[in-house]
Formats: sequence, C-alpha cells, structure tokens
Amino acid sequence: MPSRQLIVIVGPTAVGKTAAAISIAGKLKTEIISADSRQFFRELNMGTAKPSPEELKKITHHFINNKSIYEDYDAGQYGREALALIDKLFQQHHRLVMVGGSGLYIKAALEGFDEMPQVNPLLRVEILKNYQAQGLAWLQQQVQEADPDFYKSVDQQNPQRLMRALELLQTTHQPLKKLHKKKKTEHSFEIIKIGLNLPREMLYQRINSRMDAMIASGLFEEARQLYPFRNLNALQTVGYREIFDFMDGLYGYDEAVRLLKRNSRRYAKRQLTWFERDKEITWFESEPELVKWLELRIPDKP
Repeated sequence: MPSRQLIVIVGPTAVGKTAAAISIAGKLKTEIISADSRQFFRELNMGTAKPSPEELKKITHHFINNKSIYEDYDAGQYGREALALIDKLFQQHHRLVMVGGSGLYIKAALEGFDEMPQVNPLLRVEILKNYQAQGLAWLQQQVQEADPDFYKSVDQQNPQRLMRALELLQTTHQPLKKLHKKKKTEHSFEIIKIGLNLPREMLYQRINSRMDAMIASGLFEEARQLYPFRNLNALQTVGYREIFDFMDGLYGYDEAVRLLKRNSRRYAKRQLTWFERDKEITWFESEPELVKWLELRIPDKP
C-alpha cells in the first residue's frame, strides 16, 4: 500500500463537507485542497459558502480566492494545477485532504483530461449570441439533444457550463465523455474517497437555512456590487443569477428568495447524481461516523 494518501471528501452543497475536512485535516496536521469551482474567485464570497477567515487561518487551504472573476478557468486547468500541487505537498505530508462538490473538477484532478480541442472563436460568438437572443431554454435543449448523458449530470441552470459544452460538442461532434482520458492517470499515492449525505428532507432544510443566513449576511448587497459584471462567466451560477434577474425587474424579492432556495436544492440533486455514479466512494451521514471509519482505514489515527 502506498505510504501517501489523498482523502477526498465529496457531497452536495450544505451537507457539512467543509467542517469535516477541517476536522480531519486538523487531526492529521495536514493541508486542504479545495475542489469547489465557485470558491476559486476572490470577488465572490457570500454566495459561495467559503470557509470563514477563522477556518482559513486554522488550516492551510489551497484553491480558494486564487482567481479573479475576470479570468477564464476550467476543469482541465484546475486538474493540472491541483495534481502539481498535490505532488509538491506530498513532499511535506504523508496525507492530504481534498474537499468539494464540483465533481468534474475532482475528476480532472484524479483522472485527467485529454487536451481540449481548439474552438473556433466565431463559433463561440455565435453560441453566445444565440443564448442571449433565445435564452437558457434554447441552450439547455441544444446540449440535451447533442449529449443526453452529459446533460443529466451538468448544472442545467449554469449557462457558462452549457455554452462551453456546446462549443466542444459542435467542434468534436462526439459525446464529451470521449474527451476524458481512456486510461485513468496512475498515481504514486492512494486515493480514499468519502461521501457525506443526509436524508433528503434534512438536506433541503439545511440548504434553505443556509440561504437564509447568506441573505442575512449580505448576499443581495454583494450581488448589487457585482451587477455590472453579471455577464462574466464566473457569475453565471446559482446564488447570483437569481438576484441579477430580480434587479432586472423580472420578478419580486420574495420570488428571488424562493428561486435561490429552489435552484440550490436542484443543484444539490445534480451533485448527488454525479457522485453516486462513482462506486469508489464510501458514504456517511455524519462527521463522527466518517472519522471513526477513517481511523480504522488508515494506519495512524486522523
């Protein structure tokens, strides 16, 4: 068995992944690699549920606040950077913790991607114009018809992801899974995958409560500051898009709050659909249960 181990903690939004990762990393005296595609951006705070400043001081985190919303950043880039960092950190630690809910980014880091094909800039402009003219429903239909399997697992409310997918689908004329490496990347370390989940009603209650807390902490105010940049790719995400539409007068405040909660719940469901396909993940419903299992799984107690 390899002496070095990467403990990967996954699960839906609001399930408690951050707390579990910090607890385990603290006991192992190691560092955390974030795999949350929204926490990269330093301008986004309230709507991304980043670890608190106190938590970030307690345990060293990587890939949080390391990018600007003005930068283009995708799973392939993250995968290469994360793997390089993991190799570097293993020179200092025997164990590392990766945590996040972005399944595609975790897959990119652990399995790798083939090089993405070059997309004709004119095609990119054409897709963007069609989306702006015909809306999200058009974009969803295009991706669903071209790659039904991918559409089931993607965040269907995220136009950034859908436009990028459509670019690749229209460039390659083949399902996106064929862009993944045919052979998994071989690693010199062991990967231990752990999933956190809760009964659906309990999870949905936590999602609703967390959204109430985000709003009370200033989510609408943060979105107002970001409104001039609402067309940037990084802001095409649940938690901001609903408020931008409210600010555009498409619906009232109460409806915006309802949509924030509903779309967050739908996002959690899509996350679970993705992760449940990975049979290497061992699932738990509580942090103590997870830690107890991990104590038996690795040679030294976490």
